[in-house]
Amino acid sequence: MDTRDRLLALLIKRSLRVGRFTLASGIRSTYYVDARATTMTAEGQALVGRVCLSYLRRAGLDPTHVGGLTMGADPISFAIARQSWEEGRPMDAFSVRKDAKEYGTRRRVEGGLPTDARVVVVEDAMTTGRSTLKAIRAAEEHGARVLAVLALVDREEGARERIAAEGYAVTTVFPASELLAAREKRAGAESQTPG
Repeated sequence: MDTRDRLLALLIKRSLRVGRFTLASGIRSTYYVDARATTMTAEGQALVGRVCLSYLRRAGLDPTHVGGLTMGADPISFAIARQSWEEGRPMDAFSVRKDAKEYGTRRRVEGGLPTDARVVVVEDAMTTGRSTLKAIRAAEEHGARVLAVLALVDREEGARERIAAEGYAVTTVFPASELLAAREKRAGAESQTPG
């Protein structure tokens, strides 16, 4: 099993839930992806770093930094940054607060992001794209140049199109349809196994 397949299996096992859910966007859904249940594990960190960095490289992206809205983007960004160091072409991570802190430096962007950084904005699971666009705006207001968006999971509910309409390329690791199909295939195989 290759690294991407292992990450897919881990997402299905730890992060994909089927039932009735209301998402942050207010949309009702028959499934929920809590990517942090995967991306915050030791195995998930290793797999996410390798897989996501390979997607950035294949897309021809060479950012100086990766990051997005806290908390969903944080473990993904940190895993990519660590893997980039291991591969000898380091890029750093940054994190965007939902609101600027009201004390100290009053920053909204954390992690030492320089104003001339070339960044890829990271998202754990995209639905409408609104939170991704907030992270993009925060990075740009900071002075960074946004090269693209990298989503671990795209729920395929308009985020890609909304972000593309704003002029940003989107790279997706897993479309939600792939997660759901793999879950069904796995459930079918388990039901065929003699008990």
